[in-house]
Amino acid sequence: YSEKDIIKKGGYEKIVRTKFDHEYLKHLTYIGAKKRYGEEISKDLQERIDFELSTIENMGFPGYFLIVQDFINYSQEHLDVIVGPGRGSAAGSVVAYCLGITAIDPIKYGLLFERFLNPDRISLPDIDVDFDDEGRARVLEYVQEKYGSSHVAQIITFGAMAAKSAIRDVARVLELPLPESDRLAKLVPEKPGTTLEQAYKEVPELNDALENGSELVKKTLKFAKELEGSIRNIGTHACGVIIGPDELSKYIPLASATAKDGQSIITQFEGKFVEDVGMIKMDFLGLKTLSIIKDTCVNIQKSHQKHINPREIPLDDKATYELFQRGDSIGTFQFESDGMRQHMQNLKPDRFEDLIAMNALYRPGPMQYIPNYIARKHKTEKIDYEFPEIMEKYLGETYGITVYQEQVMQLSQAIAGFTKGEADKLRKAMGKKQKAVMNDLKEKFMKGSKEKGLDLDLVDKIWHDWEKFAEYAFNKSHSTCYAYIAYQTAWLKAHYPADFMASVLTHNLSDIKKITYYIEEAQKQKISVLGPDINESEINFAVNKKGEIRFGLAAIKSVGVNAAQEILRERDENGPFLTPFDFIKRANVNKRCVEALISAGAFDCFTDYHRAQYFQLVKTTNNGDESIIERLIRYGNKIKNNENSTQVSLFGDSTEDNYTDPEIPKCEEWTKNQILKQEKESIGFYISGHPLDKFSLEKKLFENAKLSELSESLIPFENKILYFVGMIINSQEKMTKTGKNYGSFVFEDETSNREITLFSKDYINFHKYLIDGLFVLLKATVKKKGWGDENSKDSLEFKVLQIEELDEILDKYAKSIKLVMPIENLNNEFVEKVVKAAKKSKGNCLVSFFIIDSENDVEVTLKARKHMVSIPKFLEEIKPFIENRTIYSYEVEKSTM
Repeated sequence: YSEKDIIKKGGYEKIVRTKFDHEYLKHLTYIGAKKRYGEEISKDLQERIDFELSTIENMGFPGYFLIVQDFINYSQEHLDVIVGPGRGSAAGSVVAYCLGITAIDPIKYGLLFERFLNPDRISLPDIDVDFDDEGRARVLEYVQEKYGSSHVAQIITFGAMAAKSAIRDVARVLELPLPESDRLAKLVPEKPGTTLEQAYKEVPELNDALENGSELVKKTLKFAKELEGSIRNIGTHACGVIIGPDELSKYIPLASATAKDGQSIITQFEGKFVEDVGMIKMDFLGLKTLSIIKDTCVNIQKSHQKHINPREIPLDDKATYELFQRGDSIGTFQFESDGMRQHMQNLKPDRFEDLIAMNALYRPGPMQYIPNYIARKHKTEKIDYEFPEIMEKYLGETYGITVYQEQVMQLSQAIAGFTKGEADKLRKAMGKKQKAVMNDLKEKFMKGSKEKGLDLDLVDKIWHDWEKFAEYAFNKSHSTCYAYIAYQTAWLKAHYPADFMASVLTHNLSDIKKITYYIEEAQKQKISVLGPDINESEINFAVNKKGEIRFGLAAIKSVGVNAAQEILRERDENGPFLTPFDFIKRANVNKRCVEALISAGAFDCFTDYHRAQYFQLVKTTNNGDESIIERLIRYGNKIKNNENSTQVSLFGDSTEDNYTDPEIPKCEEWTKNQILKQEKESIGFYISGHPLDKFSLEKKLFENAKLSELSESLIPFENKILYFVGMIINSQEKMTKTGKNYGSFVFEDETSNREITLFSKDYINFHKYLIDGLFVLLKATVKKKGWGDENSKDSLEFKVLQIEELDEILDKYAKSIKLVMPIENLNNEFVEKVVKAAKKSKGNCLVSFFIIDSENDVEVTLKARKHMVSIPKFLEEIKPFIENRTIYSYEVEKSTM
């Protein structure tokens, strides 16, 4: 090395260390290569490995690769952590694949090393690593122990005061009433990055408050604008970590931050400045999907006694592709949205490359090419190449559509003779819209093409297509890695649906909307989701011997993991609990825990008792009141205290035998609504049913949308009339500072909920419905707000048009009811009973009979014009005939609303 090279590479010691690191890295790489590719290494593979190793050495990064491969392999082999197959451009490295850093073969899928490290320029490597959620902390702990806590730090983040938070913070200090500050903050558009300056221009109501509001409101908005953008708090970056060769305080200022398990060391520089001082940032990311995969495999081991290694799942499994083809990918990674599932049904994927392409295409911009991709796959659209002999090799797998940045890089080399470094430079310039760089590269591109004797008009067309495509091009390495995770989840769902959905439910427990969505999906897959059971539930959602999903004990509020573990320990050691008294005597849990277990239905297995009995009040010996639960707890504590004091009878028998189980008096059972209410309070959502279940006919007749359908986007529903069957909760009537009344409520159906605020005319028209627990039919539409950016996704609003009580809806809009029955059940006794039922339930609805004579293949409709009925009352009266199949079914016709 020349003196200049020595200085450039960080000094003599750094060069020597890099040389040693390089030799060890090379040794590990070739060991890994033989495991991945077999003992015989081909010449092409050896050239690729040596090229990558040489580039890594010249850039001075062998040590970086050694550190990353160490904590990845250690975490998998010793820490029971699932590691993702790769993330970002690192999957393009064969060295990374051979070291076990990634799990995707870059040779097989045409992934490029130079997309990761450009050999023509020194750029810091960036290997981001996904770990399962629970495992990430263990990996970080390992790194701190191995290199020393003073050599490892996480990266600081600064939370800036955004427009909404600035208004709320200032309002709190100035004592502006909460409803008014909430109203002002909500006027700021939801679009990320919206400033108050922009909000005043886009929202007339907010600008009016600034100019014409009360002095306190004006003052609040004035100070909020001054404080907007200032640092509000500091935090710890979700994934950024740096590891130094010496104590980090020698290189970068540090600080202490509060973490879940104590204090942690963080940098005082943000991530964007860390590299500027010579530190390499590593991203340790927690990916929930990996936790789902891991726990699914645990579930499978328990319920099927099969060990599944996700890395060994075959990529040509027919059942997995059929799942995608049916659009049954709810719960899978990145393929569960309505739009994606619809595209997959149209595409009918049958190879892994289709998943890679769809993962890259399904995003704003390239989404417009999905119909072309589908049409070309099914040979209904012609595939044209400007230079077939050159381009088909690189674009064939995507049917002639340029989907990936790597395709542009490869084609620039094939068409114009670009070096690998120049190809990456082009990729970067396209992505960052560096016009000057693009112009220089175009000149080189045209010159290189000319030297190869290509038609320059066609070459120019290719270049212009690339310019348009630049903002849409996606990183194939990343898309391949994440398509692989998606495939793993789909395979697990296709082959072990109950075990997979149990894991999905466990890892979405904090999101009530998602839990409801996934329970509904499990039921569609004919998998029962049962409430908690003291003798069958595990800690989390689990699959029982019948293949049903059973709710986990730890998910019940006031139970938690510790109490659940204690219950399972006792049950595993001494067998199932035989009675409530047996449970109280054996399980070491408190009153709140027992109340929550009973409310959630975990004691329903003790069939001699129902939930209401445990909560009834009885008299104590002092003539006070106590619940049966309190009596049971007292009884259990007395027995446990005696056991602890090791007092035994004269004959050595336990004094437990001297106790008589307390009496649990009989009482009236809770109504279905009471049971559901208690379930929601203890679990967070309904599990054994839903209060809306009794309105199944109303839903069938009037409902045309579910709230969950609106969660992804309002755009598909613009100007459509929507009818929802649901209930009103959390209703409030309020008053603005100017004395105007307004109201708000949460509207909830079985799938989701939506907060709705009523101002002005809407409040006048609908405030009478602000009653918690009221079941309603809500008519709504989606329309433009009339202010703000019309092209923004925030330009649409959900508008209530009409609200009507569900109890009245059938009488109001039902037109007729048809009873379907066989001719053999039609006799005088039946007719008399139906006439009697009709007289008891008079109303405005026509009754008719559809009579089926299967022997003679005759069907006759008879109309009972004399009797008009109220549908709800009439159905209640004829319920016995429906239950005993005298009447097969009924059909209700509605009038125009």
